[in-house]
Amino acid sequence: MKKSDFYYDLPEALIAQTPAEKRDMSRLMVINRKTDQIEDRHFHDIVAYLKPGDLLVMNDTKVMPVRIYGHKKETGGKVELLLLKRLDDNRWETMVKPGRKAKPGAILEFTDQDGSVVLEGTIEKTIDNGLRVIAFQYDGVFEEILNQIGTMPLPPYIHEKLSDPSRYQTVYAKYNGSAAAPTAGLHFTEALLDQIRAMGVKTAAVTLHVGLGTFRPVKEDNILDHQMHSEQYSVSQETADLIEATKVNGGRVIAVGTTTVRTLESVAARHDGKVVAEHGATSIFIYPGFHWNVIDGLITNFHLPESTLLMLVASFYDREKILAAYRHAVKEKYRFFSFGDAMFIQ
Repeated sequence: MKKSDFYYDLPEALIAQTPAEKRDMSRLMVINRKTDQIEDRHFHDIVAYLKPGDLLVMNDTKVMPVRIYGHKKETGGKVELLLLKRLDDNRWETMVKPGRKAKPGAILEFTDQDGSVVLEGTIEKTIDNGLRVIAFQYDGVFEEILNQIGTMPLPPYIHEKLSDPSRYQTVYAKYNGSAAAPTAGLHFTEALLDQIRAMGVKTAAVTLHVGLGTFRPVKEDNILDHQMHSEQYSVSQETADLIEATKVNGGRVIAVGTTTVRTLESVAARHDGKVVAEHGATSIFIYPGFHWNVIDGLITNFHLPESTLLMLVASFYDREKILAAYRHAVKEKYRFFSFGDAMFIQ
């Protein structure tokens, strides 16, 4: 299967640069897999397609302001860091710009608004894909320092400054750890979730910390040659029990976002199709031909051409039909990618 099999033409003007004015006022494309019917709605209309006994599973990871700007202690040269994965209390896997001069042993300094150094990092080594492992020294609480000096790590295709950082965070975000938002969840408001629960639809959470690999393009022509990134996840006993009860009672397990899909299907693939309470790491690659064990419905945004996320969605539905749905979205001027509109495939 070739990367080009997942290409579609997208006008740049349809790449959303800012969030919708209200979270649940974004548009919603609803696809029925049995009839192939497509409906154009708004996200708050999702209630019309949910049923008592359904279970919505969401990713409650929290995006950290992990893009920080500083300078090299020795030369004063400017550097930009994107913190990708916490390795222990003080060490992180990072992307450094410019990377050419970011050699092991270099010391980087990061200052607050008063010009005082509040964070110092020593580059320990270079690892795969040009990333660096950096050991940080600081006084106080690391997360508080990040909140003071860091910015939200918006995707590279978003060029406008985000006026309200909370809009790149789901309303149910709980556990720090992500370098990118699980964007399908950005459309939910507290009021909409209350309305959904009042209908008899249950909700549950998993945690998968989203890494840079979310934006890493597929470079190989044969998609089977693509190496997926690894991400940390956690599934609680409560969530595992809710999924099992939903299945037993004939309800649908509906994933909010591809990160939720990757978490649940990863666990099920290792446990004979069953979701169990577990902490671990996954580098699962889902593409057409994948055997699905858990998910009955999927809420997701519109993804980049030739991306692994589009391949996942094509696996859940059908490659040619999902590309036809994307062409419909382009024709109807849906907004694409992280701050864009959503689809519900049921």
